[in-house]
Amino acid sequence: MSAVNASGWKPDMGQSSEGAVPTFTGNRALMLDEALIFEVGDSETTGVDLPEVVPAAAGTAGGTTDDSGPGLRRGDGLAGLLRTSPIGLPGLSEPETVRHYTRLSRQNYAIDLGLFPLGSCTMKHNPRLNEKVARMPGFADVHPLQPVDTVQGALGVINELAVWLIKLTGMHGVAMTPKAGAHGELCGILCIKAALDARGETGRNVILVPESAHGTNPATAAFAGYKVENIPATAAGRVDLEALTARLGPDVAGVMITNPNTCGLFERDMKAISDAVHAAGGYVYCDGANFNAIVGRVRPGDLGIDAMHINLHKTFSTPHGGGGPGSGPVVLSEALSPYGPLPFTERHADGHITLVEEETVEDRHPHSFGRMCAFHGQMGMFTRALTYILSHGADGLRQASGDAVLNANYILRSLEDVLDAPFADSGPCMHEALFSDEGFPDGFSTLDVAKGLIDEGFHPMTVYFPLVVHGAMLVEPTETESKANLDQFIGALRAVAERARAGDVALKSAPHFAPRRRLDETLAARKPVLTWRPRDVAPA
Repeated sequence: MSAVNASGWKPDMGQSSEGAVPTFTGNRALMLDEALIFEVGDSETTGVDLPEVVPAAAGTAGGTTDDSGPGLRRGDGLAGLLRTSPIGLPGLSEPETVRHYTRLSRQNYAIDLGLFPLGSCTMKHNPRLNEKVARMPGFADVHPLQPVDTVQGALGVINELAVWLIKLTGMHGVAMTPKAGAHGELCGILCIKAALDARGETGRNVILVPESAHGTNPATAAFAGYKVENIPATAAGRVDLEALTARLGPDVAGVMITNPNTCGLFERDMKAISDAVHAAGGYVYCDGANFNAIVGRVRPGDLGIDAMHINLHKTFSTPHGGGGPGSGPVVLSEALSPYGPLPFTERHADGHITLVEEETVEDRHPHSFGRMCAFHGQMGMFTRALTYILSHGADGLRQASGDAVLNANYILRSLEDVLDAPFADSGPCMHEALFSDEGFPDGFSTLDVAKGLIDEGFHPMTVYFPLVVHGAMLVEPTETESKANLDQFIGALRAVAERARAGDVALKSAPHFAPRRRLDETLAARKPVLTWRPRDVAPA
């Protein structure tokens, strides 16, 4: 017998774990089953008192004054675009609204709840000190159109962060305005394009992208108008140097390489790659998303890199994703710095900071390719990143990258006996450990392991990426996790992997303890339901 509430919502009582008695509500203790807001609310009522709006008489072009309240007008002056039917939004009281969103928030996994093992995403703890500083008056309420003399402190933050980024990377200049990864990639590629145009080499229209690079790299190159050609990886998971050098020629503008790469490995031939590309007349763009694995230990500028974006949310702990907005400064070599975007800050001998916003100001930056955005970056992200850097110091940043690498290798070596580690013999991994589904029985896949981890209380690792490994599982613990936390995660992943190897069919329907069971993700992607429609639900 199933219960149906007044709004027609039917609790999903099949969510109970195996052997457990279904509950009337669909709830399991404090794990509350939450319906859609349309199903919780009622489109015929609302928790707010609003005056009635009387439709205007037909043909009243300017609208009429509504008798139900002063100043309320409604007419047909919008060329027939006025609504003629109820809007259909759910109406809830304030307690219902607060409870709905609070219950939804309890179903969300977050870095403040536990380890977030997403490989290549670097979901690290955001120190509360950073948040406190970002909310200080003068930072939180700064406006991009304020006169420069009134925002000297904010410009000072941008300038000092820029200096740190240049020092840490061994580069010549930095563009602070790009908004994160792909935007930073585009900035670097546009700098390369501008430099080639200035040399009159417009025939260089090919960008080489290794298989081990991030997936946005070829998309960025194509967006900028280049043809993209792949460079294969070796059996050890690194760029095939011989294949790359063989392809270099007068049509190659440059190479986009990720180092450390998406297999979690450092490209040992990076300097040789850069030298070969430069000798052929091209430039080297490095995807710096994984800079957090080498900060304080390797300077990309020493490896011959010409441009590299830095994800502040990965390396310097600014919020990631929905906690953004993002920020991806791009460091540039001396060869590309003249072509970087505007604006940029400039500190004068008397300490005063100006914002260089025009290409022709005293002819100091005449070759800039232009702007990446309207203003000069994300102040909140800059403030958080500089706070993180200053609170750690140079030695602390070096330790953080070392701890990230140590944690990843601890996971790799702790699980390589139960999960296939395709590059375990290629030497230590960097900040992320890579596994595959090799050795699972027929019918079991990486997806089953990921769903099983949800039952263990963990967000799954990155799955099916990088594409060079079949059934990839990419795990990044970051430096912020203790050994106790790592041991718990390792134990959980080991248990799930052993179930998969043993052919435990219950794993095929995991998760069993989550608010919702496994979805048909293929159907959801191909036939998404984007609009809510009332449904007829009759008591069983």
